[in-house]
Amino acid sequence: MGRIEQVAAVIPVHNEEPHLARALAALSSAADALQQSQPEIDVAIVVVLDACTDGSGTVAARFAAADGRITLLPVVFRSVGRSRRAGINLLLAGRGPDRARAGRVLATERVWLANTDADSCVPDNWLLRQVELADRGADAVLGTVEPDPAGMDGELLRRWHVRHPLGEDHPHVYGANFGVRASAYIGAGGFPCQPSHEDRVLAAQLRRNGYRITSTDAVRVVTSGRTEARAPQGFGAYLLALGMESAVAFER
Repeated sequence: MGRIEQVAAVIPVHNEEPHLARALAALSSAADALQQSQPEIDVAIVVVLDACTDGSGTVAARFAAADGRITLLPVVFRSVGRSRRAGINLLLAGRGPDRARAGRVLATERVWLANTDADSCVPDNWLLRQVELADRGADAVLGTVEPDPAGMDGELLRRWHVRHPLGEDHPHVYGANFGVRASAYIGAGGFPCQPSHEDRVLAAQLRRNGYRITSTDAVRVVTSGRTEARAPQGFGAYLLALGMESAVAFER
């Protein structure tokens, strides 16, 4: 199968001006950490600006001007599944990765696709650890997510932790922390073009097709604890529903 030689990160954005700068700064730091440890690996980042009507495009353009690894892709989908898919398609077509070596075509077994969200902050080891796991044979890495306690109701945060214990071999799937080998992504059909649960569908297809999946807490991502959902039935909608449940369900 060979070692990973290229990492491509995709971040879909729909009106995320308050969070986007932190998300891109964290993603750039993770890319720096990977390339400092393994300078031979190419890194590309695609920011998919989906029907943004706020200042998200301006924020993204500022980061792209300062970091040649970043490519902006404006679309009008209003669908996180279609946005993730479009960003990955751009990268696989060879238009996004390291412009100095863009003509080099790599086998998809050697390309790693890392996915996160625009209201989320990845840790510095996010890409490095995923690549290490991939080089050990993982076809996909499902990481954990933790809501940012800043500005979040304490009881809601407690309820979330009751339902989502963090640890190795966890059962959860989050688009904000989802890495996959390009060959496995293609073999499983990729992210479906739907407005929510695209991450769960792809994970189920990977399992159905026998790909090797590692679920880990070693690359935990901090995401917004807001309850105003950007995607129907997405993380924010889930938190809102969690807060409306009876307190009896969370008694210990």
